[in-house]
Amino acid sequence: MYIAILGRQPAIGIAELEAVYGQASWFSSHSALLEATPDLEHLGGALKAGRVVFDMPRGDWRKVSMKIVNHYAKHWAQHEGKLTLGLSVYDMNADIRDIQKTGLILKSKLKASSASLRLIPNTEPALSTATSHHNKLGLADNKIELLVVASKDRIIVAESIGAQNITKLARRDQNRPKRDAFVGMLPPKLAQIIVNLAVGDTQSQNLTVLDPFCGTGVILQESALMGFKPYGTDLADKMIDFSRINLEWLAEEFHTSKNWHLDQADAMAAKWQPPIDAVAAETYLGQPFSAPPSPGKLTEVRGNCNHIIGSFLENIAPQIASGTPLCLAIPAWRDNYGNFAHLPLLNNLAKLGYKRREFTTVNPEQLLYYRENQIVARELLVIVKA
Repeated sequence: MYIAILGRQPAIGIAELEAVYGQASWFSSHSALLEATPDLEHLGGALKAGRVVFDMPRGDWRKVSMKIVNHYAKHWAQHEGKLTLGLSVYDMNADIRDIQKTGLILKSKLKASSASLRLIPNTEPALSTATSHHNKLGLADNKIELLVVASKDRIIVAESIGAQNITKLARRDQNRPKRDAFVGMLPPKLAQIIVNLAVGDTQSQNLTVLDPFCGTGVILQESALMGFKPYGTDLADKMIDFSRINLEWLAEEFHTSKNWHLDQADAMAAKWQPPIDAVAAETYLGQPFSAPPSPGKLTEVRGNCNHIIGSFLENIAPQIASGTPLCLAIPAWRDNYGNFAHLPLLNNLAKLGYKRREFTTVNPEQLLYYRENQIVARELLVIVKA
């Protein structure tokens, strides 16, 4: 059994896990349990993951501390070489000083048995993803992070198998040769989520993943890194050139295949080359807003986005087989009270020839990706061709 620590918007993270591994279940508000070993290199919504070592009824930190110290003082007593240990506590009322004290007690007991331990200091109850990543915790037998996660009635202790590789994510985002702020900056980890929600739990590496609004090619890059064949189209020739340059850079830097296809095409009228095994895209999101738009302006922008995205869905429907999955990042607009205005086409998916993908862990309305004070959210629409 494994536990995953989910990101800033946990509903999206657990939906991704369910899509990729076929099952996942909530443990706490920011963690999920699953049977399969999570692949953090290709998951955008999970920050850390660990193999469950033991669980216990919920209690105070003293009981958890005693259990950890007793277990690992025996387990590591004969360990050769220096151990590096980090302790991360989630969803539990534990003082930082008490967490550190647990590590120091364990260090003292191991020293008495001639085992050496370096303790990573806590500035928060849980180590940041960056701290875990840069210390390579969970990636070697002598670099350990214990994830202590509490639910309403249980506490799990897990040994980390790693953290999100923020170095590679930043490198793919910031070092790619062509970027364009005008068309928006799609984070690579969100692109990973979109691809995973589209492709699901298939094991095939020969799938063609189409992005009909490819922009600078972020989703195409993540598709290539997962072993899929990227197929990108965009209305602007400039974006096709940018995508090509970025994919060529990716092939050189990350040794991905050069088996991609790019064409200039209008998504509302394009004729794509078969086969199309899955569709993953950030669609047209309309203009950015720094404050909620007036009712009249919102009606105008919603109507424009609805026309473009609805026309695309009508256009591609007869070109893909029944059961073809799609994940589209579409716009939703937030008001000052946290309410969202959605695209009208969401009420007409059946007429357009699609049905929603159902998740056991979340409702479709929860799949909204946005940052604090951001007006235009990305709503992740996960559907299949009927």
